[in-house]
Parts: sequence; C-alpha cells; structure tokens
Amino acid sequence: MFFGLCVGSFLNVVAYRLPLMMEREWTQQCREFLQQDDDTPAQPQDVLTLSHPRSACPHCGHRITALQNIPLLSYLLLGGKCAACKTRISLRYPVVEALTAVLSLAVAMRFGVSLSTLAALLFSWCLIALTLIDLDKQLLPDNITYPLLWLGLLYAIGGDFTDLQSSVIGAAAGYMILWLVFQLFKLLTGKEGMGFGDFKLLAALGAWTGWQLLPLIILLSSVVGAVAGIIMLLTGYTRRAQAIPFGPYLAAAGWIALLWGAQINSAYLALLG
Repeated sequence: MFFGLCVGSFLNVVAYRLPLMMEREWTQQCREFLQQDDDTPAQPQDVLTLSHPRSACPHCGHRITALQNIPLLSYLLLGGKCAACKTRISLRYPVVEALTAVLSLAVAMRFGVSLSTLAALLFSWCLIALTLIDLDKQLLPDNITYPLLWLGLLYAIGGDFTDLQSSVIGAAAGYMILWLVFQLFKLLTGKEGMGFGDFKLLAALGAWTGWQLLPLIILLSSVVGAVAGIIMLLTGYTRRAQAIPFGPYLAAAGWIALLWGAQINSAYLALLG
C-alpha cells in the first residue's frame, strides 16, 4: 500500500514535469530550425528532468525536504499547506497518491503474486499518468503511449491477458476505429473531434486486452464520457464549444477491461441468453 502511495507521488511529478520537458524540447527544435536564418543565441535554461531539480513550492520556491515529501502523511501533518509560506497545497496531490495506492491494491488482489500483477501495475500507472496529463494539457504524450503499446504486444507473446494474434489485431483495430471516426466527423463537420493521441491510446489498450474487449472499452468510455460531459455542461464547469479530453475515459474503461473485461462480457452474453 505504501509503495502505491510512493508511485502516486512520482506520477504527480511526471504529470507536471513531462509536459514542460516536452514543451522545452519542441521550443528548442523550433529555435534550431529558425536559427538557420537567425544568429540570435538561445537563452540558457535550467536542466529539467523527472528527478532534477528537487521538488519545490511553486509559490515561494521552498525546497521540499524528505520529511515533507512523505506521500499522504506529509500533507496531513502540514495541514495541506506549504511549510514555509503556508500557501494551500492542491488537494490533487494526496488524491492521486491515494488513488494510485487503491488501484494498485485492486490489481494485486485481482492477480495475486504473479507476473501478471507486475504487468498490470505498470499498465495502471501509465494510464494514471496519461489521465492526469490529458486533464491538464489535453495531451497524450507519445513518450508514454508508444512504450505502453509495444509492451502490450511483447507481453502478449506469453499469452497472459490475451494471445499475440488478438493483441496485434486489437492494436491495429483500436487505432483504425477512432481514426475512421475522426475522419468521418471531420468530413461531416469540418472540425477535428479528437486528437491523434486518443487513437494511439486505444491501440495500446487493444494490444493489452485483445480485439475482443475493444467494443466494451469503446462502449464504457463513450457512455461515461457523454454523461460526464452533460454534467459539466449543466453545472457550468465547461462551455459547449470547449474541448473535453477523451483520454481519461478511455483509460478508465481500459483498466476495467483488463481486470474484469472477460467476466463482464460473459455476464452480458449470459444475460442475452
């Protein structure tokens, strides 16, 4: 349980820093391209990685010590405030830590002491990171979706969650289904209804679960996404023309499908007789 809290703390760092690191990389690439006709020297920037520099308060810059960085416990002991400037710390940090711990425990209870547990834990942590980043930036980084896709295909060689043939078909079908929806929506409306990251995420989910569970993933994510969108519109949380990230709903549906998809499909078929 504590290990899950620690992983959740790290995922908070990934969700905050990875988009910044990608933005810096894109900016540097654009600057290098434009400097073909511009001799203006680039401004030096501090090194930013997932481990450097040490975490600090975004308000006052106070460096967070090891005792102030104990997952969940430090938040409670500090009363949810920075130790230096007393600025309120976002509740999101302990929520993500607790959620990661709970989901990790659910995976361990579902698969027991096995290689499946390790694989499903990695799968779950990647989905949590993607969800956080998509909620913040409406972005699903290739740095996570591509490795998740290839790991799903490689793990299918052992035939654990699905066989290799179903995994390959699931990856291809997952990408093509949303790509076709994207193209059809663009043809009818002239607008882009979703990002390419959603295609890649569904491809990764198809690689892990197999093509047989893609209908369940699409159905669950669509229903939950539609309900959440309606609620956000009615409560004024979002505007009608404002884009809503679809990645979190795909991630939640994919996680459910990996753990209980076969049972859900069996129960549905039994219900139909």
